[in-house]
Amino acid sequence: MHTNRISLARKILLWLGAALGLAFLTGCEFTLTNLTPSTLPENPSQIYTLTLRVTQKATSIVPGSVDPRIIIDGQNFKMTKSSLGDDIYEFDYQLPAGRDEMAYYYLVSFKAESNGLQRDREAYTEITHTKIVRRNVLALLANRGPVGSRISVLGRGFTAQDVIYVDNTATRTVFESPNALSFFVPPLDANKNYKVTLNGSAGNSPIGTFRIDPSTLQVSPASLTLRTGEKQVITFTVPNAAGTGGQLLDITTDVPDAVIMPEVVIPAGQNSVSVTVEGGKAGSGSLFLKGYGAGELSVPVTVTAK
Repeated sequence: MHTNRISLARKILLWLGAALGLAFLTGCEFTLTNLTPSTLPENPSQIYTLTLRVTQKATSIVPGSVDPRIIIDGQNFKMTKSSLGDDIYEFDYQLPAGRDEMAYYYLVSFKAESNGLQRDREAYTEITHTKIVRRNVLALLANRGPVGSRISVLGRGFTAQDVIYVDNTATRTVFESPNALSFFVPPLDANKNYKVTLNGSAGNSPIGTFRIDPSTLQVSPASLTLRTGEKQVITFTVPNAAGTGGQLLDITTDVPDAVIMPEVVIPAGQNSVSVTVEGGKAGSGSLFLKGYGAGELSVPVTVTAK
């Protein structure tokens, strides 16, 4: 039986060749940095710029061989040098209709030289996602006011499902159009600043800071005594005229079956409003209005059966 044996010298040469090939496969010649934000605002042309920084870390790279590309939607596109810097590359991608997210990765092909040999190499990034934000908050039209004030917010991409929060308190939010929302300042402590955010299916967006100013409220009569089915007018007066959109009086009660009354809003430009209260089921309790005077105003209510 005849056996072929590999000489020791040949084994060493094969090992060196394998080691050299491994060096080409595992070397770290570049740092690839994605400069594209994870979210981009929508634009009418639906063209978005994706940007990559290619930082060279090794001297073995053959000059002129670096070829950055982006792989997006299964297509391979060549990137061009950006005016922002020699190591920055970019590509303008037109998002197909109906899409609001892009998934992509960067691939850099190059040649590396070692011991007089040039070999083709590649470096690449992980898959990255960038979402197109169709909602953009532009302005909070007032940054302070009393409880109940109606405050406008301008932007784009608003929906009827959006809700504005003042700190952690959901407000009465009014959808006016895709470009405008408004909210009524909730009954929170006065003389404090609060963060205002917009929450919806598109995520949470900071709007700004709002300061709640103190206010007083006069109620006439100061208490109500009614029979079931009887009606009485009650008047609410604030010291300053209500602003645009009016001033909502957020009235609650601990006897909801005893009191029948409409929502109370002081009209814009006026400082008082009168509404009719009707007696319901017999009971006694109070009407409560938070955010006025020392913090809460109460109006005693007594309803007796006919």
